[in-house]
Amino acid sequence: MKVLHVYNQHRGGGGANNVTQATIELQREQGLQVQVMARSALNLPPGLRGLPGRLQAGTGVLWGGASVREFAALLDSFQPHLVHVHEIYPMVSPWVLPQCTRRGLPVVMSCVDFRMSCPLVTHVREGHLCTRCLGPGREWHALRHNCRGSLPETTAAALYNVGVRTFGLFDRHVSRYIAPSVFAGRWLTEHAGLPADRLCVISPPVHLPETAADSAQGSYVAYAGRFSAEKGLPVFAEAARITGLPFVMARHHASLVTVDVPVGPEVVVTHNAAELQAFYRGARLLVVPSIWFETFGLVGAEAMGHGIPVIGSRLGAVADLVQDGVEGLLFEAGNATELARQVQRLWQDPALAGRMGRAARDKAVAQWGPGRHVAQVLQVYEDLLAGKS
Repeated sequence: MKVLHVYNQHRGGGGANNVTQATIELQREQGLQVQVMARSALNLPPGLRGLPGRLQAGTGVLWGGASVREFAALLDSFQPHLVHVHEIYPMVSPWVLPQCTRRGLPVVMSCVDFRMSCPLVTHVREGHLCTRCLGPGREWHALRHNCRGSLPETTAAALYNVGVRTFGLFDRHVSRYIAPSVFAGRWLTEHAGLPADRLCVISPPVHLPETAADSAQGSYVAYAGRFSAEKGLPVFAEAARITGLPFVMARHHASLVTVDVPVGPEVVVTHNAAELQAFYRGARLLVVPSIWFETFGLVGAEAMGHGIPVIGSRLGAVADLVQDGVEGLLFEAGNATELARQVQRLWQDPALAGRMGRAARDKAVAQWGPGRHVAQVLQVYEDLLAGKS
């Protein structure tokens, strides 16, 4: 089977990029012939960083452009059986999709964020949840509040959503949508209009080490991930102040820092997967303090794969990732006092942390292994190629 993967690499890195790349490598290991068209937002030339350029990058929905020509040439030279599209905004025009339909090629689209229902992607504005763009007027609300803090970027993102919807570029040309969690799938069908009969839920592949760590021996409370507004870092820092315990935050060296880093918790910088895995394994527990609707919670799942219990916000997919009282604990999103209580509960009871860590490992092995992920995606491909609805 020949599969063409198409995606945009975000400037800030993060789980979406990592999951896409892991999916591609797993398919190559399975013997699929894989070709990739990847464009990076880091490669925007200087001229595209000002007002005209940002509008051009974001409003490629209104015309084809170089990415469509490149894509069409790649289709003709590689001749795939199927195209798998991931996040493509802003570097790949959605007008690549009609090129597939013209050639009779099925298209699979992975939906790892909320771009279809929020021009800001996160449904967070000024540190609070925002769902204004779900209602009447929709993207006008993003322009009114200049949600991206840059009117050109906000305009481009809003026009992109309006254009995709108006021209039916996803609805008319995507054969199957893949959501990373039940929550994300339900949200996209209810609020972004994706057809339920063309959407399936497949969890991302999660790295599973051969052995689990003993969380009872962990020496700090961990956070890992992007340093951005929706991740709830002030909540994490305030819980550190309340408890007086060692709280440590880790980020990848190449990821963008888009918020002021709170004072208090120690910050470590990782450079590769091995360093991140070592960070997980040294923790008593990991906190996912997000104040947005996570679509899956990859960092939490990775920590659970190492046998580390997770304390997560009772919000979005994180509330499904962790069964409260089994693989970890939940707390009200944004409530640092409740987070502090839950942290102290596990910190003061190493045996409980150990039991929850073992349960977390069992869940990760049963549900999120790379082999399970690749098998489920291949089944989607095979069904489409066989003409099954």
